[in-house]
Amino acid sequence: MGDSNTDNELVQRVQKGDKSAFDLLVLKYQHRIVKLVSQYVREPADALDVTQEAFFKAYRALPKFRGDSAFYTWLYRIAINTAKNQLVYMSRRPMEVDLENENGERIELQEMQKTIDTPERLLLTNEIRETIIDAIDKLPVDLRAAITLREVEGMSYVEIAAAMDCPIGTVRSRIFRAREA
Repeated sequence: MGDSNTDNELVQRVQKGDKSAFDLLVLKYQHRIVKLVSQYVREPADALDVTQEAFFKAYRALPKFRGDSAFYTWLYRIAINTAKNQLVYMSRRPMEVDLENENGERIELQEMQKTIDTPERLLLTNEIRETIIDAIDKLPVDLRAAITLREVEGMSYVEIAAAMDCPIGTVRSRIFRAREA
């Protein structure tokens, strides 16, 4: 039985009211989603919060899941959007900074800025990330799934073929076409 078939069966069970089936999906994908979200949200505690929120959103939306894509692809998109929303929220929140060290001495803000990302660096990183995400979003679903599983998740061609339920040659072709696009 393929991985996507197992996911589809679990999704159907959840849609019929079996909450324990969703627990199995969470256990299966929680580490991958935390890893994915951590690429956007740097603080580990925030990444865990965003992951939890993504699973919560997925659970609420699961009755509407039609299976047009693999469950993981659908969950991946929810996690990315949740992480992006968190970044927007965090950018609007005032930064809390303790300007005294443990001895009660005042720390110069310039010293602190050497150890944290500058706004310019963060802006450039976010612009590059947004450009890549926009380009991937414009791809057809099959190409988008293949390139995401390869480049973001680091899956092998064999794993992608199993996840997408298609031959390895098709996976190679889709990844090549996605990179070209």
